[in-house]
Amino acid sequence: MNWQALIPLIGVLLIIFAVGIWAGKYIRSSNNFMQDYFLGGRSLGGFVLAMTMTATYGSASSFIGGPGTAYTEGLGWVLLAMTQVSTGYFVLMVLGKKFAIVTRHYKALTMVDFLKERYRSKWVVLFSAFSIIVFIFSAMAAQWIGGARLIESLIGIPYTTALFIFALFVLVYVVIGGFRAVALTDAIQGTVMFVGTLILLIATIIAGGGLPNIMSDLAAENPNLVTPYGAEGTLTPAFVSSFWILVGVGVVALPQITVRAMSYKDSRSMHRAIIIGTIVVGIIMLNMHLIGVLARPILPGIEVGDKVMPLIALEVLPNWLAGLVLAAPMAAIMSTVDSLLLLVSSSIVKDVYLNYIQPQASHRRVKRLSIGITAILGVIVFLMALNPPDLIIWLNLFAFGGLEAAFIWPIVMGLYWKKGNKYGALASMVTGVGLYILSDSFFPQPFGLHSVVLPVIISFFVYVFVSLSTQDKENSSVELIG
Repeated sequence: MNWQALIPLIGVLLIIFAVGIWAGKYIRSSNNFMQDYFLGGRSLGGFVLAMTMTATYGSASSFIGGPGTAYTEGLGWVLLAMTQVSTGYFVLMVLGKKFAIVTRHYKALTMVDFLKERYRSKWVVLFSAFSIIVFIFSAMAAQWIGGARLIESLIGIPYTTALFIFALFVLVYVVIGGFRAVALTDAIQGTVMFVGTLILLIATIIAGGGLPNIMSDLAAENPNLVTPYGAEGTLTPAFVSSFWILVGVGVVALPQITVRAMSYKDSRSMHRAIIIGTIVVGIIMLNMHLIGVLARPILPGIEVGDKVMPLIALEVLPNWLAGLVLAAPMAAIMSTVDSLLLLVSSSIVKDVYLNYIQPQASHRRVKRLSIGITAILGVIVFLMALNPPDLIIWLNLFAFGGLEAAFIWPIVMGLYWKKGNKYGALASMVTGVGLYILSDSFFPQPFGLHSVVLPVIISFFVYVFVSLSTQDKENSSVELIG
């Protein structure tokens, strides 16, 4: 067991754990459990908002799977990954102030709360909750696998043992602290990610003998590794461009990200978060994916791509510093896991149980149910993660696509177009999810595009057409707020 690397990592995780315990004291004394547990009291400042968005979005896919895929595909994957730079900008500019005003007016605590009040349809709510539960489980499984892979590589213990350690730690502090714990620890985790990736990139370049030497080694092995087209020439301009829909524009529809646009304190915090978030995401994504490519000549022949990050850190850094740097991907994974756990928990408790099963449930019952379901969900994901794939990035991207196909137009058009109604929203969601699953399963990359593109385009026209053609069925007009 590599104690020199393990001790600094444990130190960072203990700090995060302490923050979660502190946040849990606030939750226990709160007079508004639901808002504080799921939204942190809508009190996030600019820096915390930027970091919680960055840390939540920068998940195991970015820090474990992303470098692993870049190791395989070369510089083309770095170019593709950089389409994520605009993520925070798009979310806060498209949703921004209007979404915060509307959700406060609706007293919405979740994205589905917004859809419920905007469309006033039980079926929109139930299909939304169903979509979140189905696709988020894929995303959560990816994160837990990534955390276990990192601990497995760092400590040298069996994968199942590493998964158990990771699951236990995450569950305890998320169950105790709720969203406030998530947001505050994200600020720590985002900072660790920023500094850690920079240190590791510099150390990797030095270990490889400098960039010119590394590039010549890559070109000698396979000239395609230093082109935009990937090792096998599969990263076509059409596919790379369309990927921007998945990890750029479409991110406005990810429930774990949109909830951040409900939780900030004021306009100044939002504007500050746009600037900080865009810069931090850009630097982190560039650093992480470059590390994956540049590691190939230094550590050739790695068979499981998800192990590239921890192995290169242990190779090019002193053990104690590697442990500190590896707190960055661990932080990213934990951040995304806790956010996704709360998201699914809120969908079950708030969107289904309180809306349609027991609207008059007591404060004490809601509190116990929220904490209990969060814990149960963690156990279920643990069982799902016991048999992992070699590259978790595909699990994560599948979940992204499904959520975006379901929610992008009901959210964006529902916010800005008063003629949109429940019939258009439900038709758009069913069309988007159905076409996405069909395309991803049987027709991947139709016309050379990512499988999310056509479902998103077609579901837009379905939303508009069905909404316009059912105007006479609406009993009341919708007044847009803000």
